[in-house]
Amino acid sequence: MTPKEVLNLAKEKSVKMVDFRFMDYPGLWQHFSVPVAEFDENSFEDGYGFDGSSMRGWQPIHASDMLVIPDAATAKIDPFFKEPTLVLICNIFDPLTREPYSRDPRYITQKAENYLKSSGIGDTAFIGPEPEFFIFDDVRFESGRHRSFFSLDSVEGSWNSGREECPNLAYKPRHKEGYFPVPPTDKFQDLRTEMVLVMQELGIEIEAQHHEVATGGQSEIDMRFKPLMQMSDQLMWFKYVLKNVAYRHGHTVTFMPKPLFEDNGTGMHTHLSIWKNGNPLFAGDKYAGLSQQALYAIGGILKHAKAVCAFSNPTTNSYKRLVPGFEAPVNLAYSSRNRSAAVRIPMYSASPKAKRIEFRTPDPSCNGYLAFSAILMAALDGIENKIDPGDPLDKDIYGLPPEELSLIPSAPGSLAQALKALDQDREFLLKGNVFTKDAIDMWIEYKMQNEVNQVNLRPHPHEFYLYYDI
Repeated sequence: MTPKEVLNLAKEKSVKMVDFRFMDYPGLWQHFSVPVAEFDENSFEDGYGFDGSSMRGWQPIHASDMLVIPDAATAKIDPFFKEPTLVLICNIFDPLTREPYSRDPRYITQKAENYLKSSGIGDTAFIGPEPEFFIFDDVRFESGRHRSFFSLDSVEGSWNSGREECPNLAYKPRHKEGYFPVPPTDKFQDLRTEMVLVMQELGIEIEAQHHEVATGGQSEIDMRFKPLMQMSDQLMWFKYVLKNVAYRHGHTVTFMPKPLFEDNGTGMHTHLSIWKNGNPLFAGDKYAGLSQQALYAIGGILKHAKAVCAFSNPTTNSYKRLVPGFEAPVNLAYSSRNRSAAVRIPMYSASPKAKRIEFRTPDPSCNGYLAFSAILMAALDGIENKIDPGDPLDKDIYGLPPEELSLIPSAPGSLAQALKALDQDREFLLKGNVFTKDAIDMWIEYKMQNEVNQVNLRPHPHEFYLYYDI
């Protein structure tokens, strides 16, 4: 869509406000709005100023002025605002140099796509994430100096089987038995369908929706694969739509990886394929129908997985899901069937166009622009350097003897470990100036100071259970 076409759309839809959206560095969508009278073709050149020092992980106070410049190709009509509102996703620029901002996640994704093309390996990277999420009815939490707690509730929660509900009609999925019972056990079929329909109205192609394994409303909605930038933008719309549809029905959605103890966590298995001139490059005659390039790509992802986790699993809570000994994909190996391997080759279709690799470690708390770009850069490094992924892991991991299991490398056990890995293994991300040293340093500094250290400093409620009487 061109700027002129965007203006025609605004006129056709009787738009009254124009909403500009962009990412802060950790991964939350930010926005501000202007009356449509303040919006014209010059807006796509001149942009709009804002205070970059108020964005997490961005500018210092003495260099706070920044510009947002809307991308005309991203124009959509917001499905939730009372008044007709045009939404445009923006890129961030320095107002003095007019250079793109190195910590703008969207700019990093643009550079990743450009690096793929310049490498000569391919021209399009297709990304297909499978974001899981929880739907809760009541969420309360507090983190103070003298007390802390969280309390979650759901009409579906197995813990409510004995609650006075006047009447309690039962049909609550037991722990780890939520995949996939029909209603009335599945309470959120209609809600998920509404989420799907809203996204379809926005032009987002949806493949499926269903209940997931955990009790308490865990669900999944899958988008059809799209090119890297388009999917990164879509993931933001995805989270926005799910949260707002749930909110208007008195529910709340979270993408936290592990909100419930002793039940399945929330992942975001991410599918990747690389194409060139309309032809898929990952189909071949090697293991599981893969090409040699695909195997090298797997080698790159496995080699750099610990560093990639700093972006694909970027919260302290992420590592309460990535625990060895469970179904969580912590084993840095690949397989066509083994779901505890970090990389899986889906075998649902024999079509070369469907041949892809699935990185199962990521979770949906991530900033998609950064996570998807890091995964692609790891895969490209594997192809460029012909990194051998080793033999596939087709054995039952749970049945392996300890001495054999110890030979299989594992994903990081904490966010601090992932950030350390990123600090030590960053060269593959710096290729083509995709991730800059400045951007990586700020990511590590922000995450350590604002998340890792803050969690480590606080007493945990379970510590009182364990230690108060010593």
